[in-house]
Amino acid sequence: MATDDLLGRITTDPEVLGGKPIIRGMRVSVEHILKALAAGVPEDELLADIPILEPEDIRACLAYAAEVMGEHSHFIMAR
Repeated sequence: MATDDLLGRITTDPEVLGGKPIIRGMRVSVEHILKALAAGVPEDELLADIPILEPEDIRACLAYAAEVMGEHSHFIMAR
């Protein structure tokens, strides 16, 4: 699936989770998925725990994070 198609899975709605980026209009935030992955939760476990989640949604979260980092990388200082 192309990056643009993946990013199309990420939406915002001021009525859902305070306008945070969410997956396909559902009450599943990109932040929640990224934090779970960062904590070491395996993809198959995420998919089992959140049955409405699809593998492409997880890739969409990663693509979204990459886009945000690319846009804001000038704020990151080398240590």
